Amino acid sequence: MTLTLDERLNYILPRITSRDFLDSNGLGNEIGFWIFDYPPDRELDVRAFLASTVLPALVRQVPIINAANIDLLTLVTELLQERKLLDKAMDMQQTKGDDSALAALRSVLKEDKLAQKIANQFDIAHLDVLMLTGVGAVYPMLRTHTLLSALHPIMGKTPLLMFFPGRYDGHSLRLFNTLTEDHYYRAFRLVALEYQWEVGSEEQIPEQWEVGSGKWEVGSGK
Repeated sequence: MTLTLDERLNYILPRITSRDFLDSNGLGNEIGFWIFDYPPDRELDVRAFLASTVLPALVRQVPIINAANIDLLTLVTELLQERKLLDKAMDMQQTKGDDSALAALRSVLKEDKLAQKIANQFDIAHLDVLMLTGVGAVYPMLRTHTLLSALHPIMGKTPLLMFFPGRYDGHSLRLFNTLTEDHYYRAFRLVALEYQWEVGSEEQIPEQWEVGSGKWEVGSGK
């Protein structure tokens, strides 16, 4: 059975509040990197669900699930401001075009530097989960697969969940469903596109989470 995006969104909380997810159980020797992919034209819906439903629900868990949500565009902007380069970059973009501005910023916006900024900004070892959003907004300044690779040695045992506007099939990332695929196979898809039910399984499609209410709404489909 193919799941709608709304149905897939309702799987997020059961997945990321499970001990298997938080403890990275059952992954073999793989790191706890996860990707929730979604249609790019539903960006605002995904952001709204994360802000109004997922993050508030994590705080209400007992014990509280300590989550950090990093907007990559905000991260990039802060880095440029710290280097006093934001205004210069905007001026260069206006006068010389996008390509020249990107070339000039490439040494500053290297993915390993941004990964280190994340490590400096958060106590990764004491987080239960780190979430990354704003992937589409920072293209082409950042490349997703390179940033994920730079975060490998930094995350340790803390799970990472990236919200990705495009398609991830377990082998490659296709941003916006149109750009050339970037090969990456170290992450797991958080919620599949199809619901896989096995005979004898007790797993059911999760109850529906009423956006913004903070309450479960059983079977509403909203």
